[in-house]
Amino acid sequence: MNVLSRLSFTLFAFLLISPSFAQETAATGQVIDKIIGKVDNNILLESEVQQSYIEAVAQSQQGIDPPTRCQVFESLMINKLMVAKAEIDSLTVSDAEVMLQVENRFNQVMQQFGGDEATLAEAYGKTGDQLKSEIEDVIREQMIVKKMRDKITEGLTVSPAEVREFYNSISKDSLPFFSAEVTVGQIVKKPDVDPRIKENMIARLRKMKQDIFAGNADFATLAKQYSEDPGSGPQGGDLGFFRRGELAPQYEATALGLRQGEISDPVETDFGIHMIQLLENRGTTFNTRHILLIPKASEEDLIMAEKYLDSLKREIQETRLDFAKAAKDYSDDRTTSDNGGFFKDPATNSIRLTLRTLEDPVLYFTLDSMEVGSITPPMRFEDPREGWKVRILYYEAKYPAHRANLQDDYEKLKAATLRRKEEELLGKWFVTAKEDVFIDIDPAYDRCNVLAGK
Repeated sequence: MNVLSRLSFTLFAFLLISPSFAQETAATGQVIDKIIGKVDNNILLESEVQQSYIEAVAQSQQGIDPPTRCQVFESLMINKLMVAKAEIDSLTVSDAEVMLQVENRFNQVMQQFGGDEATLAEAYGKTGDQLKSEIEDVIREQMIVKKMRDKITEGLTVSPAEVREFYNSISKDSLPFFSAEVTVGQIVKKPDVDPRIKENMIARLRKMKQDIFAGNADFATLAKQYSEDPGSGPQGGDLGFFRRGELAPQYEATALGLRQGEISDPVETDFGIHMIQLLENRGTTFNTRHILLIPKASEEDLIMAEKYLDSLKREIQETRLDFAKAAKDYSDDRTTSDNGGFFKDPATNSIRLTLRTLEDPVLYFTLDSMEVGSITPPMRFEDPREGWKVRILYYEAKYPAHRANLQDDYEKLKAATLRRKEEELLGKWFVTAKEDVFIDIDPAYDRCNVLAGK
């Protein structure tokens, strides 16, 4: 059995949870570092293995054995081999693609520190530029590995028969034990805000634009003072690089219609009202900054939204309207409406979720007091980006803790089957690819028998 096939079986349960090991550097917890592996000019550090092992153990689920350090080491060495082979095969990712992801990741980190770079530097012991440099190295490798893997496994699919065969190949005693799961959906209504409030915000943004042109104000300073985007506001409104198609259509169309440095008139999207400045356009990616003002719903607006959802709820309960169809046709939440309103686990694409998957504690405690099959009254909640909204929740089903089985866990098993098939294909590729590179492994890891290809 080749190295990747061995890894597939030993990590079966882990593959059901996460498609890859995390490889970001740790914010805390330092390791005495040394090089423990090398593939051509690509090195693997002890700290990378340590952090990836810690994260893998943290991600493992009750009843599922986490991977061993050797398995983590082997996975990371395989990534180094992929990077080395990508260099030989002239497979690259553009600097613009990398910087887009770097900016997005860095902005996420900055949000955790309220946009205060001094607090960030104190926590990490590094400046923002130093962190970006480290993030860039990690992201570039991740993107190259993904591109190489996608190239090798392009077009690979699994049939229902293959899913059944995979399931039957696993000893019943070895099947993972899944925690209780639920299926829950939502229909969200964003209140219609009084047009006069929007008109006032448009006038404010126009005045800011005039002040900038007159030299009486600076865009970044105004963004820090007035923008209601919690991610970009503290950064002077800078959103970083995005690919075409990743931002709201109205925002993108306006931004790409500007010359570099030009500032737009106010434009409205689902997120609010923006004033945009184009900082740089690199063809497929572009960088902008904006000032965002979010029209706030009044008490009357929220009451009207509650009445609207209460009417939908009655139609669903009286079976005149199907919940999933209502969510697709009427919900204002784009992340769930395409799923018929149901929340999904991104790792397995399944609408069956463990309770810990529900990151919102309000959802967790609301479900705890509901009966299966029931729908809540309209409930207000605050979206950190778009302000107050109203929703109804539908508790469709609850599944008790159980051993994995085809009927209840088909999507998870399908994902694991595809993953195993990919690993088997990659295993054949590795047997040949490792002959094209120089591999050196620290004696401390000889016991792991990495890339044996047996």
